[in-house]
Amino acid sequence: MNNLSALITPDKFHDECAVFGVYGHKEAANLTYLGLYSLQHRGQESSGIVSNDGAQFHVEKAMGLVADVFTKDRLKRLPGRSAIGHNRYSTAGSSDLKNAQPLVVNFAFGNLALAHNGNLINAQMLRNELEAYGAIFQSTTDSEVIVHLIAQSKQNLLLERIFDALNQVRGAFSITLLTDAGMVAARDPWGFRPLCLGRVKDAWVVASETCAFDLIGAETVRDIEPGEVIYIDEKGLQSFHPFPKVKPAMCIFEHIYFARPDSKIYGSNVYSARKALGRQLAKESLVPADLVIAVPDSGVPAALGYAESAGIPFEQGLIRNHYVGRTFIEPEQRIRHFGVKVKLNAVPEVLGGKRVVVVDDSIVRGTTSRKIVKMLRHAGAKEVHMRISSPPVLSPCFYGIDTPTKKELIGATHTIEEIRKYITADSLAYLSMEGLLAAAPGDGARYCNACFTENYPIPFTKAEEMQLGLFDHP
Repeated sequence: MNNLSALITPDKFHDECAVFGVYGHKEAANLTYLGLYSLQHRGQESSGIVSNDGAQFHVEKAMGLVADVFTKDRLKRLPGRSAIGHNRYSTAGSSDLKNAQPLVVNFAFGNLALAHNGNLINAQMLRNELEAYGAIFQSTTDSEVIVHLIAQSKQNLLLERIFDALNQVRGAFSITLLTDAGMVAARDPWGFRPLCLGRVKDAWVVASETCAFDLIGAETVRDIEPGEVIYIDEKGLQSFHPFPKVKPAMCIFEHIYFARPDSKIYGSNVYSARKALGRQLAKESLVPADLVIAVPDSGVPAALGYAESAGIPFEQGLIRNHYVGRTFIEPEQRIRHFGVKVKLNAVPEVLGGKRVVVVDDSIVRGTTSRKIVKMLRHAGAKEVHMRISSPPVLSPCFYGIDTPTKKELIGATHTIEEIRKYITADSLAYLSMEGLLAAAPGDGARYCNACFTENYPIPFTKAEEMQLGLFDHP
């Protein structure tokens, strides 16, 4: 038996977490379960829910997918009118229940639960300082630093302690906090990771993406703004802006790959944004061809946009198997491109004798692209032209995305022609940086594009540069 994620992990970046929260609903835990189910694409390693029944917190979390973790019996053990939940994507060496969230503590100010999407670039330094003053950590996740900072703050009110703690961390955080009296949702001043506010009847809900609201019948109210902290209790909703103002740096990769296409991210529909990237890609790198296909599922909207702009028919030349489990019995006999074929299969009747444009959203290491091109040729494609709806990835992300090191990024170490030869395509073209910013929704200046440009919005101190990459984060 093999771990399937290791066997056929797509050559992509991975968003590392999803958060969800409900305040003021009699079925808070059930709604949180459904919200996490909608956000499964943002993390598949572990899932957890914490509920508050007014007297105590109830915790259920485990390794695995949402639908496997939360049985009817488990959900019955989560009473109360408020709850927060978390899906986690593990990084190397961190597949451990102790790192599953939400994190739950009891301290001088009562119960506190935290769910965090993002990455704190100064977490290791803060952890070293906290441990020097006697703090005992229960996990290796950077999120736990926030809990300790809240506990050690000298402020008199819990909300002020939260402001104090979040002002000490540097990096990306979209978080939900459950307290005895209410729920807090906060987004870092740069707004790296998305966080949305909604309503279902008289209850308030927060989520990483709006697709979670659709499933539970909630109305999307608005994005929680970069640098905004929202506090919800029985008196209603209050909004605070306790951080120094900085230039927004929202992750552009949410529109390229991470978010579900039916979500609204940063106020714009993801599906429409991806189609626009595909149209721009066709304008920049048109090639004579008989059909356009996508690498499913994330490449489909961009491929549709490319086909529309190019006037070339779109076909389903690659079919994805959506029902792949977490483990797989690998056959003893060696099968060509086995790992990729578990998830993708080419259709010879569509591809045979055709000049094919295949659209994908990104290339990270190039290994999967190489296998796909060879699979298409094996299915009879006459020519294979690879088109990528983003620029070459040059640098790792330190703001909540699991990325390889720079030396593993093929775009950072090879020219486009060298990459074309490696993946064995007849031609290869990426979307230009200028084209990406022009086609992306809204003002292109509001996005973080460090993975393409190495222009990091938060300058690193020397100490942070030494620590980054050594710390396990969610």
